[in-house]
Amino acid sequence: MQKMVTFGNVSKLAMGRAEDFIDFLRVRKRYSPRTQALYEETIKRFYEYMYRDSLQTSGAEMPGTEEERLKLLTPLNLRGFVADGMEKGLNPETINLMLSGLSTYCNYLLKQNVLQSNPVKEIFRPKEKKRLPEFYTQDAVAEYLKRPVGDDYEALRDRTIVMLIYGTGMRRAEVTGLTTGNLDTSRSIFKIVGKGNKEREIPVISSLLENLLVYLQLRNRTFPQCETDAFFLTNKGGGIYLKFVNDVVKKELTGLKGFSGRKSPHVLRHSFATALLNNGADLNSIKEVLGHSSLAATQVYTHNSFEQLKKVYLTAHPRAKKGG
Repeated sequence: MQKMVTFGNVSKLAMGRAEDFIDFLRVRKRYSPRTQALYEETIKRFYEYMYRDSLQTSGAEMPGTEEERLKLLTPLNLRGFVADGMEKGLNPETINLMLSGLSTYCNYLLKQNVLQSNPVKEIFRPKEKKRLPEFYTQDAVAEYLKRPVGDDYEALRDRTIVMLIYGTGMRRAEVTGLTTGNLDTSRSIFKIVGKGNKEREIPVISSLLENLLVYLQLRNRTFPQCETDAFFLTNKGGGIYLKFVNDVVKKELTGLKGFSGRKSPHVLRHSFATALLNNGADLNSIKEVLGHSSLAATQVYTHNSFEQLKKVYLTAHPRAKKGG
């Protein structure tokens, strides 16, 4: 079996320019830590592919100079990298994400006068299967919210996390990055910095605000000496993290009627957007609340459940209204 270099060793392989690139994403572009990690991992995988034979025989030693390694960024090599990924069963979404990372890297090298053109632009991107977003019905969520919740900190925190995502459409990373100062109770809004370092305000409905205030009171009583301003805390009083939110949502929704598919923060976000659309909100308003950069990203929510379509048909079609 091919021996793969470890992350620590890979950081030495191309990493003069690549380290500068990641610093550029972090400091200048202010990309999220997740995007930084994804792009760094992509560069690592590309060079693992290019030097797979040498690495298999020499262990983790990366041959060649940095200049020689940068010359490997050619359309021919990139096509081979894509083909290798497809042979290994990577889905089109993953491959296109890796190509986006490499393209961003090559654009950076262009500005540094290291490359004369971006070779990724010559690469065919595999077609992604269009999938409608999964969502939970309003009835299913309503039944969940009727369930009694314990009076201990963990139980209330977990219920509040689910309510927050369904009630605001926040991304998972936005939930983990929340601080107590993000909530403006006088205006009933959250002020947050989301994807792409974009600031936005999200309205908070009265029932959610009431729950948030009860949670904060219990948070402060449970951790009176807490030194972090993180909105949500682990059972030990530290800030929560991405996997933590995943685990909470899965635990809260597993085994309940109406939640037979994936149990994830992202599906809750889809459910929030779908509920807004089904109840008359316009796409531009949904776009602003979700923090989408373009309306195209929001238009995916124009799907509707069969019951909603049936309702529209029965109230709008002239033959249906006449009973014809």
